Amino acid sequence: MSESLKSRYGLLRSLLIYRRPGRQRSLRRLYRPFVQAGDLVFDVGAHLGDRASAFAGLGAQVVALEPQPRLHAWLERLTRGSGRVTCLPLALGAAPGRMSLTSSRVNPTVASLSTSWRAQVSQAGAGFDRVDWDESVSVEVTTLDALIARFGEPAFCKIDVEGFEAEVLAGLSRPLAALSLEFVQGALDRTLACVDRLQSLAPYRYQVVAGEDRRFTLDGWVDARSIRRWLVAGADGLASGDLYARRAAQAESAADRVS
Repeated sequence: MSESLKSRYGLLRSLLIYRRPGRQRSLRRLYRPFVQAGDLVFDVGAHLGDRASAFAGLGAQVVALEPQPRLHAWLERLTRGSGRVTCLPLALGAAPGRMSLTSSRVNPTVASLSTSWRAQVSQAGAGFDRVDWDESVSVEVTTLDALIARFGEPAFCKIDVEGFEAEVLAGLSRPLAALSLEFVQGALDRTLACVDRLQSLAPYRYQVVAGEDRRFTLDGWVDARSIRRWLVAGADGLASGDLYARRAAQAESAADRVS
């Protein structure tokens, strides 16, 4: 398969997965407890903007970051109709600069700035051993602190950056109200580091969404000690998912309305 054909196949595959009918409705239901009309939301690792569109559909103003050039062009095309999404061709990290982003043409959802993470998850299996990391591009990197200085503090921040989550949080010096972080089996030590970083900023409570589900799996919001224990025990064997974190005061005052 030629490089051009691989790229077209990868894009079509992502469109079918992330832009299929009915997905927006369930995503808005998932995010409604976190996002109100008029809120500011950051979508870090926006890909084709399915989450950015859901945030905009809830009435939020969205800053969506996608450093892959082809995907950024499609992100702008797919979200421009809402008038609520600002698309930036940037990555986030611990400090501003430039870094090499490695991706797969056939599976562009797994672009990563972390060489060690790619090796770690490939050795662990979970499907990553079959990924052909066949493309690399130099991208501009900024920080969460810089993004906040430019746009303001978000009510919610979604971070999906393939093993670079801890570095993104290293570029944040203040606690946010709520955020989500991707976790992957075989690299749960990185998620533990994220929990430790968040707890250094403020007390948080945690929930989990398995894979591409749109509902929480735990019985309720749990504290850092409980989520650390869950991660150390293997995250219930989940191949991947998202860890949701909410500052303790907000978590304790809100009902768990996601079902």
